[in-house]
Amino acid sequence: MTINDLRGVLKGRVLLPDDDGFEQATTAWNLTVRQPVAAVAEAADADDVAALVRYARRAGMTVTAQPSGHGASGDVEGLILLRTGLLNEVEVRAQERVVRVGAGVKWGQVLAAAGPLGLTGLAGSAPGVSVTGYTLGGGVGWFSRKHGFASDSVRAIDIVDADGEPGRVTAESDPELFWALRGGGGDFAVVTALELELYPVPVLYGGRVIWSEHRTREVYDAFLEITAEAPRELSVWINRLQPPGASPMVTLDLAYLGEAAQGQGLLARIDKIEGAISDSRGVVPVADLGTIAAEPTDPAPSIARAELLTGLDPDAVELLLAKPVEPLINVQIRHLGGALAEPGGGAGASGAVAEPYLLGLLGLGLPHAADATRTKQAEVAADLKAYISGRTPYTLLSPGDTAAQSFSGSALARLREIKRARDPHNVFRANYPVYG
Repeated sequence: MTINDLRGVLKGRVLLPDDDGFEQATTAWNLTVRQPVAAVAEAADADDVAALVRYARRAGMTVTAQPSGHGASGDVEGLILLRTGLLNEVEVRAQERVVRVGAGVKWGQVLAAAGPLGLTGLAGSAPGVSVTGYTLGGGVGWFSRKHGFASDSVRAIDIVDADGEPGRVTAESDPELFWALRGGGGDFAVVTALELELYPVPVLYGGRVIWSEHRTREVYDAFLEITAEAPRELSVWINRLQPPGASPMVTLDLAYLGEAAQGQGLLARIDKIEGAISDSRGVVPVADLGTIAAEPTDPAPSIARAELLTGLDPDAVELLLAKPVEPLINVQIRHLGGALAEPGGGAGASGAVAEPYLLGLLGLGLPHAADATRTKQAEVAADLKAYISGRTPYTLLSPGDTAAQSFSGSALARLREIKRARDPHNVFRANYPVYG
């Protein structure tokens, strides 16, 4: 059996290294990541996924599934890259407050379907991210302070197991695998569809406020005051931005699950800061959630680093503001807490996040900038060493990181035991495998 035999197995397209379009098909969303796979298989449907897994099992090969390429690590040499973008069905069952999505569905599609019904899923900040990849990694987004990880909203999972057999996993049918897939990544099965709980959103108030750099201290003071008393319905993120070729700025990104008047009252502190360059605060349709943080929607070369912070006091702020952002593009702090710190009894592998803030460091991954970006990220992390817990949410791991950074020792041991039991021949490999 050779890799060429794969073409006779699937209905969908198979690309090998000598084929036109192969390089494009392997491209990750982060263009700094290279994916030296043996083949790309584009599944036409769930039956194709099962056929591919059976082929890989017989051939002694490993499959790595990527709907869109977000979160790719590049550690995929010699593997079969499974693209699930064609599994793109979206079914909203409004009365049940449930959405069923195929493995290729992106969050923007869910928000567009659920928003007009007064409902939302627990999306992140970028509408182009796949629901499945994001959710398998836990998923920390705008509504996590109120409702927890996206993975904890999962009600059922359609999978193909390591023997190539389709199945449906729920808390009742297979509690161990159900736990692992909700936050532990894609190391245990290929997911072909998810069923997720939806949440009512009568009104969503939010937006972005931008000031020039000289207002940074005032904006940070406001950020600390607001987050110290913020209800779970309110999420606030602060960014020190240095766009290439532009002047440095500071922004607050805001989302409040409630009436505009209440949101305005909670954020009245912001109005005391003069000189806003722009202020987009207002009622936001759920389908437009991605406009708040205005993240890039096209692939780009970037280098990211994320760290959880045990606190953010005036001394930490002093460290954050003491040096310029350059050569980074963004130094971001997200306020966490709320439901993230208090998982229910049915929580998945993501567990709880005790740390109240998340630090994100983003820079260009272009050849002339990559070394400077990494050096600056290490410098910021060293400056904040006393505040960094050493844990990173799985969904925010970056190339060079390992799954061990995301889980407690007991959770990692449990994930590894499930991997040994469910995939002893290593038919599947997640972006960040539990044995990585």
